[in-house]
Amino acid sequence: MAPIDEPASPGDPSKRTNLGRGLAALFGEETEDYQSLDKVRAGKSVPIEHIHPNKKQPRQAFDQETLAALAASISASGILQPILVRRHPDRPSEFEIVAGERRWRAAQMAKLHEIPVVIRELSDAQALELALVENVQRQDLSPLEEAEGYHRLIEEYQHTQDALAKVIGKSRSHIANTLRLLNLPDSVRNLLAEEKLSAGHARALLGAEDPESLAKLVVARGLNVRQTEHLVQQSHEGPKAAAHPARTARAPKDPDTVALERDLTALLGLKVTIDFEGKSGSLTIHYQTLEQLDDVLRRLNQVPDSSSA
Repeated sequence: MAPIDEPASPGDPSKRTNLGRGLAALFGEETEDYQSLDKVRAGKSVPIEHIHPNKKQPRQAFDQETLAALAASISASGILQPILVRRHPDRPSEFEIVAGERRWRAAQMAKLHEIPVVIRELSDAQALELALVENVQRQDLSPLEEAEGYHRLIEEYQHTQDALAKVIGKSRSHIANTLRLLNLPDSVRNLLAEEKLSAGHARALLGAEDPESLAKLVVARGLNVRQTEHLVQQSHEGPKAAAHPARTARAPKDPDTVALERDLTALLGLKVTIDFEGKSGSLTIHYQTLEQLDDVLRRLNQVPDSSSA
């Protein structure tokens, strides 16, 4: 059996930097020793039944149509890039997939008996990091799968968001915003997993007081992300406003309404707006302090200001 490649030290900073640049470094593509690279890539075929998926790998969903297309390609041309594996923690003579589970599944569909592998000695944390790197850079993960992967690295392996951003090659704000998706209620997360909502929709709903109800409204009306943000903003203003999230811009007010707003503003000393909806409407007085509100009430009740006595 071919020897296992030298293990990487978990604390080696150069190793973590390479992770941020992707899997190229792991396969030796950034080394100058191309002869050694050829040795790594050649002669390491493993029986397919000796390879097992990693239960902790972040990707959970595999599209059968794209798998079938990959299997057809593998049948015609073989596996062009080896699968990255490590020794199975419970079966020393077998292997666990670190990166390349799609190729392994497609190879099974193509009825291959052996597949090429690159073997690395990796800790659980390193294996999860590498799986995340591959899937994130290939954009293979759903937003929730990405968030769950980040969460495990932080909770189980004590990564900080800053360190994780460097390892994954993403900004810290991207890590933080993705993690926030885990705060959504289960029903909203299900809609996101079913791709009825996008990550942009989900991030907008994070600011809602009742994200479940608004999510149903977004799906039912087919709202885009901007309309969803507007819906959330209106939900804070009251149920009447939230009932019309996709309303277009209001028509300009007629001159009589504008003049009436101006007269009331001058009379009260506070901004006044008037909105008509058919034969009815609303009058809004904008105040900034309780003293201003008290002054308006005195004016309406015609109560003299005691301070002027």
